[in-house]
Amino acid sequence: MDPNMKELQEALVDIETDAEQVLLARHQLVENDKIRNANREALTALRKQARTTKTSVPSPFEVIMKEMEGSSGKQLIKEVCPTCGEHDPKEHTWLMFPGSDIFARVPFHVAHTVLEKDQERLDIDTKKLQSFVKDKSLVIAEKGALAGRFGADTVKSLVSLTDTPKSGREGRELVQGPEVKYQLG
Repeated sequence: MDPNMKELQEALVDIETDAEQVLLARHQLVENDKIRNANREALTALRKQARTTKTSVPSPFEVIMKEMEGSSGKQLIKEVCPTCGEHDPKEHTWLMFPGSDIFARVPFHVAHTVLEKDQERLDIDTKKLQSFVKDKSLVIAEKGALAGRFGADTVKSLVSLTDTPKSGREGRELVQGPEVKYQLG
């Protein structure tokens, strides 16, 4: 076989391998997103059951200050779970464990703790996969595989984009960009 053809074949195999890894990572991102959405829905249902929101439960500092006003014999710190609130944390609820078809009757506090930990793990995995997809896309673009669609510089600028909101004068408002109008044709 001609040496040039062999080099071309190796380059194509290399590009296809990288592209397949990107597709697999994107598929995993979609699966993670489905699980994250299901977890978020479950946590919302648990909060509704406990009649709490993320901000409705007083902070531990507020609880300490209220208890210090009235008595000196009570415990100083009363830990209040932001999800449980005043709900009985020992009340049992059904939970299907992530990645299995097994249902278990577990205490309310354990159920939402498991879901919150799983949500944190999925967030970390998603960020890792997103950075992997960006890196591999950049590698593929530098090899010239996307030359017909995008230039390597264009892909590099897209990959290096970050999500940082611009803060307003008081730090509370987001600055609105100029109005963009699209024209077809």
